[in-house]
Amino acid sequence: MSEHDRSWTEGWYAAARHIASPNHGPRPEGVSVDLVVIHAISLPPGIYGGDAIEKLFTNQLDGDAHPYFDTLRGLEVSAHFLIQRDGRCTQFVSTERRAWHAGRSCWQDRPNCNDYSIGIELEGLDGDTFEPAQYTQLATLIRDLSTQYPITAAVGHEHIAPGRKPDPGPGFDWTRLSNLLLESPVKIVPRS
Repeated sequence: MSEHDRSWTEGWYAAARHIASPNHGPRPEGVSVDLVVIHAISLPPGIYGGDAIEKLFTNQLDGDAHPYFDTLRGLEVSAHFLIQRDGRCTQFVSTERRAWHAGRSCWQDRPNCNDYSIGIELEGLDGDTFEPAQYTQLATLIRDLSTQYPITAAVGHEHIAPGRKPDPGPGFDWTRLSNLLLESPVKIVPRS
């Protein structure tokens, strides 16, 4: 990938496909974006492929299309990025904006992680394994994010909302990600 492909314009990553989500807001003034939060999502749970995640993040998910989708009616959520099983990357929210991905959360005594983090969803299920292409794309994205923001750590949703959220879960290989980011200033927080 050339440097041009990895460029940024107003928080939009050139190497990603762009689908704008309405589920975002302004970051608090003066906030430093220094955290990456890794999530796992599949819709319905354990089913991969399709456009249900995109529809969820753009408030277009048909609650009647699957019994599980009925439980998501009215939910307004988003992440900055989604990395699919084959490594394709889609961006839903500018990194300059506050995506609605973490919910009630806290990292190192700092509440409201949405304010200062970038949310990256991996297509997967907490407890399931992830694909090599996802780790490669995730490491590339984190490296490229760290050229734009003072990212100091990458953590799981499970780290910032323990007891409430289990993702990306025990199937996520933190050591593999850490090895892919050996030259990066970003600290990878392993599963506890």
